[in-house]
Amino acid sequence: MNILSLFSGAGGMDRGFEMAGFQTIWANEYDKDIWATYEANFPHVVLNHKSICDISSDEIPDADGLIGGPPCQSWSEAGTLRGIDDSRGKLFFEFIRVLEAKQPKFFVAENVSGMLAARHAPALQHITQLLTNCGYELSVMLLNAVDFSVPQERKRLFFVGFRKDLGACFRFPDPIIQRKTLRDAISDLTDNTLPAQAQNKTNGLECIIPNHEYMIGGFSSIFMSRNRVRTWDEPSFTIQAGGRHAPIHPQAPKMHPIGKDRFSFVSGSEHLYRRLSVRECAHIQTFPPSHIFHYTHVAAGYKMVGNAVPCQLAFHVAQAIKEQLSHT
Repeated sequence: MNILSLFSGAGGMDRGFEMAGFQTIWANEYDKDIWATYEANFPHVVLNHKSICDISSDEIPDADGLIGGPPCQSWSEAGTLRGIDDSRGKLFFEFIRVLEAKQPKFFVAENVSGMLAARHAPALQHITQLLTNCGYELSVMLLNAVDFSVPQERKRLFFVGFRKDLGACFRFPDPIIQRKTLRDAISDLTDNTLPAQAQNKTNGLECIIPNHEYMIGGFSSIFMSRNRVRTWDEPSFTIQAGGRHAPIHPQAPKMHPIGKDRFSFVSGSEHLYRRLSVRECAHIQTFPPSHIFHYTHVAAGYKMVGNAVPCQLAFHVAQAIKEQLSHT
């Protein structure tokens, strides 16, 4: 089945759906810093560079499915929490506009768990009503990526709809019992990592393993307010879009509490405390090694990886959609 991809980013959700046998035919991404990465990894896809607000539905082809993750900063508990009062929060309505116009068999929209905050309840109810009014049986669930073959604690809200004439309502997949760990994800990347160049510029082709480089520089008081180390046999903390907040590599011992909201590195082991590399973060997000990220500054690499939907999480949702639609 063919799919359309909105707010495509580096292609995490697209990659997961293609792993399940879907084919992305048209995508949209407005951030110019992402274009090279998406186009290099999905050369068969037509990538539209315009703001979705400036694209009429007539410019978008018909397809079996519509997927996307509208920008989430407005809804994030770590962000402004302004929701639809923020211009970025309103982009969810652009997704709904395209859905109503194209009427695919199914859609998937992903966003942060912050949408469930009490202050957003009226907006969330409005959004779910609009999705239903477009002619879809709607299913909504908070999923933790660690339950779906992703070595990372990462809670995200999924909206999945089947067109009402298909006579089916989507059932979310059951969690996978065997959880993945950092050892599963990055134990093959213990060698050849490089610190970023001055001003955190990329090492480029000097990286023996593409993107296997980490941000340099100090750690903020916010970063040092919590333990940021998970062991090899645990899943990672959430991979965020900011490189300054990338988790510490599991080679380091867990950080010690030294006061209220204050932690320190273990004395004598300071050299072990480095941020996870862009490639390590990509592996934790379950991007395949062949998925290469193109950037000038490593911060842009972390941003692309951290904003993505983990490929394996998308794959499990896509597999469930494919199986259930086969019975309609």
